[in-house]
Amino acid sequence: MHVEDLLRLESLDLTLLWGDRPQLTREITGVTATDLEDPGRFLQRGELVLSGLVWWAPADDEAKAERFVAALEEAGAVALLAGEETHGGVPEVLVEACRRHGIAILSVPVHTSFRAVTDTVYLRQWGDLSRRPAAPYALPENVRAELSRLLADGTDPDTLLTRSVAHLGTPPAYVLSATGRTIARTPTAPPLPVRRAAEAVTATTTLSVDPDASAYAQWHLHLPEPVGTPPRMLHEIAEVLAQHRRASLRRETTARGRATDLLALIDTPSSAAAPAALGRALEACGLADQDPYTVITVKGAADNDGTVDALTEALHHLTDCGFAVGRLPTAEPGEATAVIGTRTRTDSRTDPIAATLKNLWPTLQSRNAKVPLHGGISTPAATPQTLKGALTQARYALTAASSRRAPGTEAPTSNLAAIEDLTTLDALLTGIPADVRTAFGIHALGPLADDTNPSHRMLLETLDVFLTHNGSWARTAEALHLHVNTVHYRIQRVEMLTGRDLARLDHKLDLKAALLCR
Repeated sequence: MHVEDLLRLESLDLTLLWGDRPQLTREITGVTATDLEDPGRFLQRGELVLSGLVWWAPADDEAKAERFVAALEEAGAVALLAGEETHGGVPEVLVEACRRHGIAILSVPVHTSFRAVTDTVYLRQWGDLSRRPAAPYALPENVRAELSRLLADGTDPDTLLTRSVAHLGTPPAYVLSATGRTIARTPTAPPLPVRRAAEAVTATTTLSVDPDASAYAQWHLHLPEPVGTPPRMLHEIAEVLAQHRRASLRRETTARGRATDLLALIDTPSSAAAPAALGRALEACGLADQDPYTVITVKGAADNDGTVDALTEALHHLTDCGFAVGRLPTAEPGEATAVIGTRTRTDSRTDPIAATLKNLWPTLQSRNAKVPLHGGISTPAATPQTLKGALTQARYALTAASSRRAPGTEAPTSNLAAIEDLTTLDALLTGIPADVRTAFGIHALGPLADDTNPSHRMLLETLDVFLTHNGSWARTAEALHLHVNTVHYRIQRVEMLTGRDLARLDHKLDLKAALLCR
């Protein structure tokens, strides 16, 4: 379907505000509705963008419209459909911005709903499925027609899968997520445990439904028993499921926009976000009545855009928990954050959310082993007003997880850390940024921080052993094979060089922390 096709539909009553032949003949691959000021990161190439223009106000300058349209161009959007209801028309500055960036812009009258536009586009796309030529071994014509109707009606994945393989005798079949969640199964397919399903994803009898999706967002068609079906037919069934998957991804994209707005409120520089605004944002994300809340922040590779998909897939494994996944405005590249609503409070000392995610993490990591995934989980926030503190905790735990190192290696382990894990001084210090730890170690140890000096290295070793043995002179001497008087001399040297008194507990803790920060 092309942009110009929309203008020919009297039922939509759209008006072309600007667009030449090259713009109007662009093919539409999907539709996204958004009212974000910068929607670029939530768009896919070839999409039609619907906007009610809530993000714009008459008092805004021209640059705001320019930034919005530039984001559409960079993301590869084919056209902008702007609603007239909010402002009684489409601002001229927006039309001019579209003209400069080569984006066709159409106005949507008040009596035409965005849902009508979306349904029109997808009905036309799904209808194409039933009109494909019936080549050898392809799905029968009547099956394609039925599946097109089911897609248009928005049927559930179980029904879609069952009808897709019904003409084959309805063999056992599954649609599995990247980490082994069962998205759909036929009535003949028994329940599949997550661990076995995760293994089945890599089986030779499994076909990727959407190969273009990230490693974490892919769905897989799995037939555990050979059915003698021609490969082309299985690929057509996978394509039908892919149509359904893309529709769910579009809904996720819209939800991520709302989540990003919520996270921006939580991370507001002021002491606390306005309770009313925070309440509305939680309600928009479906989390208004789901306190206590847990915050999780995950970081992948800086140039990898799959972190949001990875976090979303992981959270789908939580039962009876709503969640909203997005990106903080201040987030580093490759970082995603989520607010999880738990609905129930627990007196258990072990957070069930953290326990579930830690158990899943190795499987999630294995789906893209080249990209380390680190995550940090907060303690539950009892009220929306304490979400800011939970976000701070999650970020701290993320830093701790990223700083952990595998035994005998210099590389950090791929891990997930919860605030509840930070129960030792060593664990607590790992959450402090590396530069801060280094600076603290240098200033606390004074001249001893220069470990290129052999004498200083000897004193540091003695200090470390002395503190490890709780300040026992005799046990320190025994461990180092020294005379007790030698230990006394060396500790006196440490005290002189650092300005600390190792008879005092607070000074011992200072130097122990400094050693851990080296």
